[in-house]
Amino acid sequence: MVTTQQLGQFGVWQGYSAFTPESVRELEQLGYGTVWLGASPAAEWEGYEQLLAGSDTITVATSIVNVWATPAERAAETYHRLDDKFPGRFLLGIGAGHRENDADYTKPYDALVNYLDALDAAEVPKQGRALAALGPRVAKLAGDRTAGPLPYLTVPEHTASVRELLGPDTTLAVEHKVVFDTDAERARATARQTLGFYLGLTNYTSNLRRFGFGDGDLTAPGSDRFVDAVAAHGTVEQIADQLVAHLKAGANHVAPQILGADPLPALRALAPVLAERLG
Repeated sequence: MVTTQQLGQFGVWQGYSAFTPESVRELEQLGYGTVWLGASPAAEWEGYEQLLAGSDTITVATSIVNVWATPAERAAETYHRLDDKFPGRFLLGIGAGHRENDADYTKPYDALVNYLDALDAAEVPKQGRALAALGPRVAKLAGDRTAGPLPYLTVPEHTASVRELLGPDTTLAVEHKVVFDTDAERARATARQTLGFYLGLTNYTSNLRRFGFGDGDLTAPGSDRFVDAVAAHGTVEQIADQLVAHLKAGANHVAPQILGADPLPALRALAPVLAERLG
């Protein structure tokens, strides 16, 4: 099972198909503790083993396996196969996706509970799995039944609220978007190419409304205030400060998602600055 220490304080989030064994090995060498495989990889994806075999210590985590698309029994089989071969290096992140995208999206809380029950029956340990969570009810479920919640598209104020809800012992791993550009208008334009999709998803917009964002911020293409809050940009030092703000708010781990460009040059530049921030 994966521990908070094994995650490291910084990871990397990107679509699962964009990772290669070579890029994961370089990220490991740069000091990133975890790669988060986004865009709903299937439990049977053959790349898991390739990424783990091509590296030595980095954690490979799903963000997330969609509970509507992958039966819990198959997810459990994948977890056990990988944990047997690469002990403590695979974290099974699961989630219920989006009401707008999943035709069978009914009673998602009950579906998550049932899925976790099935993972229990298949002996996937609590610390071997994590749960995508935004609102307090699912965040509490994540704290009770998994290693912890995986918030996505949030702000440090949300991070602080989840930490207060769950107490000090739950792992809290947060994604945050980054545009590696010092031109603010150009950076916002790049961010909006991705953010527009999420402005059409009520789970994200409802969560952001709890932290002071209103119709003027969350109506496409999104206000500058909204974009600046959820997509760090500027100098490498300014970007690092915005990522570290989640740690100061109570996160154990922050995973930048680089938008608009090949992520590796940005992650190379960020790595020593993030390490310096950690002292």
